Amino acid sequence: MPTLSEYDKQVISTWGLQNSVDIISLSHTRSSEDVRELRAFLKSHDLQDTQIYAKVENAEGLEHFDEILQEADGIIISRGDLGIDLPPERVFMSQKTGIHKCNMAGKSVIITRVVDSMIDNLRPTRAEATDVANAVLDGTDGILLGAETLRGQYPVDAVRTVGRICAEAETVYNQSLHFKKVARHVGEPMAHEESVASSAVRSAMKVKAAAIVVFTFSGRAARLIAKYRAPMPVLAVVFPREGSDPSKWRSYGTTQARQCFSVRGVYPLMGSTDEAETGGLTKEEYGIKLALNYGRSVGIIKPYDRVIIFEKIGDSSVVKIIECDDSER
Repeated sequence: MPTLSEYDKQVISTWGLQNSVDIISLSHTRSSEDVRELRAFLKSHDLQDTQIYAKVENAEGLEHFDEILQEADGIIISRGDLGIDLPPERVFMSQKTGIHKCNMAGKSVIITRVVDSMIDNLRPTRAEATDVANAVLDGTDGILLGAETLRGQYPVDAVRTVGRICAEAETVYNQSLHFKKVARHVGEPMAHEESVASSAVRSAMKVKAAAIVVFTFSGRAARLIAKYRAPMPVLAVVFPREGSDPSKWRSYGTTQARQCFSVRGVYPLMGSTDEAETGGLTKEEYGIKLALNYGRSVGIIKPYDRVIIFEKIGDSSVVKIIECDDSER
């Protein structure tokens, strides 16, 4: 059977197009050709900005994992079906290897089937709680709940519980080790963009910055910073491209911003170049003000904290350090 069925195409071309979907999960992805086929279909229906997350859930998908990863925008490791297709003793290694490869490539990776017992029970088992924490420590970007929220008796509690476990695991995540692994994988000489992104994260750690503010058009710069797993939040201010149609920007920009939610540690914000919204400030002044105000409102940034600013000017990337004052302006 084809990976992309006729029914899938019908739904994408109607409901998907009407709602400008941000991400499509391609179930039972078996090869990179499956991803390319969906990409071409999306482009033909004016959904070229929609990201594709390849759902790897069988032995054939694992066999072609590297080529799938190269073509897809992200990976979903579906452990439920993998547990059927593989011997139980091989599932854990498939998960860990898949997460590692996605981390090194700087692409989002999400795992499934973590707290099945919460379909009928208010609390997960100790093994499930440990499983969630280990996934975070391995480097997963997100946890996808399925039956727990689809038909479970405690959907809200399931989200809260998994969220608390993830937050606790993040406090002991070995960021410096991850940074070294990615830098070693990228190798030397580094590409310009990898060099400045890693330098921004290294600088943020050196000065103990409270956050990294990234100005971006597509979200790519924010994902590049997040690849090095900064121990502080990344505030991604998504601006419209120069010369873009203002009437179309809001819907386009919203898509780019929302897609950043799937990247670990990134908080997307919608920027603007409209003078009515910027109040006559320059793009940089407005972006910094927007990010700092948001950071203060959620408790990320406090008076006299240091913040790293990462932006691209022409063909060059610039990293700056600023110190926040105690004003609310």
